[in-house]
Amino acid sequence: MNQKFLILVVDDQEEALDMLSIMLEGQGFEVVTSKDAISGLRAAFRYHPDAILLDVMMPEVDGFEACRRLREMTATPIIFVTAKGTIEDVMEGFSAGADDYIIKPYNKNELLVRLWACLRRAKRNEDRSDGIIIPQGIRGMLDRDRHELIINGRSVYLTPKEFEVMHYLISHIGKVLQPDAILNYVWGGERIGDPDLIKQYIYRLRQKIETDPDNPRYLHTVWGEGYYFDAIDVEEV
Repeated sequence: MNQKFLILVVDDQEEALDMLSIMLEGQGFEVVTSKDAISGLRAAFRYHPDAILLDVMMPEVDGFEACRRLREMTATPIIFVTAKGTIEDVMEGFSAGADDYIIKPYNKNELLVRLWACLRRAKRNEDRSDGIIIPQGIRGMLDRDRHELIINGRSVYLTPKEFEVMHYLISHIGKVLQPDAILNYVWGGERIGDPDLIKQYIYRLRQKIETDPDNPRYLHTVWGEGYYFDAIDVEEV
């Protein structure tokens, strides 16, 4: 990657902004900083950064809400860098649309590795076929540009990561996929061994696409093995 990437850092603590700026600029990144979520949203709209590092605990609008608003306008990788580190916090971060979640205090090298991994995955997603995707075996389609799944006569908006999980499952219709396989495809090897993350995404996808999420028609679980997408009897869209 010879491109010089622009990173937006949003944190209400001056010391944290300075430390991250120095570290990132030392690695060849361009850096834009914001001291609160609202100015961070404006900066994201103005500068179109290649990735966003986002704190959670900020005045007026917290990082979770900022992430949700960012996801309405961009698929740019978002990494939470925060002291809020309970499992509930982490899951809320991913539910808001984050690509990764790093807990303070963090190791500098780990943060850089995860940032580069997110940038590589974003580039990989750009290189995949764009526009309308009509997977084999399903009477429906995925719209990568709009992050939509059209199925059973309905159009369902998906966050970027929800879209990638769904795309992987649909691309392997009827095949049981282990959680680690999904993690590796969507997030890369850094997230392997985190089945709760996949469980959360399957739950969210069922809430969006299933008429009765407790009795799923499309997204199925094989306990102890993984998940699969079943397109049998899907109606024409």
